[in-house]
Amino acid sequence: MDRELRCELVPQEQVYELCWQLAEAVRASGYHAQVVIAIARGGFVPARYLCDFLSISAMTSIKVQHYAPGARKQRRAWVKYPLGGSIEGQNVLLVDDVNDTGDTLEAALDHLQGFGPGDLRTAVLHEKHTTRFGADYRVREVRDWHWIVYPWAVFEDLLAFLREMQPAPASAEQAAQRLREDYGIEIPAQQVQRIFGLLAKPEA
Repeated sequence: MDRELRCELVPQEQVYELCWQLAEAVRASGYHAQVVIAIARGGFVPARYLCDFLSISAMTSIKVQHYAPGARKQRRAWVKYPLGGSIEGQNVLLVDDVNDTGDTLEAALDHLQGFGPGDLRTAVLHEKHTTRFGADYRVREVRDWHWIVYPWAVFEDLLAFLREMQPAPASAEQAAQRLREDYGIEIPAQQVQRIFGLLAKPEA
């Protein structure tokens, strides 16, 4: 069976290593950020690691809405929850997990420019060749487009995939089989059981 959507499941250990490599790239460029801004929600974990690896104590976030759960793309990227503090005159590192089209980064940068920052740069773990707005720093370039599932989005993405299946899986075992066949994803049985158990609950 052809997969409905090709996926890559990124393990936590790889996330840690990618964040270290991203920090090394920032450090090698000579850029000294004073504050890290995470793009919620995918940028939270990478941003926190970068704060540690670059010895930056100031971190905040904004929420840019673009993709809904399960890789459902909305028409445009827009800032849902704006910046709540001052970054005037400060060097800023804006962080997200993946740069797909560039729309999220562009919307975030447009928003932050209105706060009068000093130098404003962007960093992501993965950047896809489909983007029209490249990040200043990235670790992996994705030439063959596929959906990337990070540890912090496993439940959200896989639950959305299961909800879209027709016919719906009747058991956790069937759900695990369909995830393997349709998306190329294999996770521990306990995780499948937990995600399958959420199917009956309404979407938030």
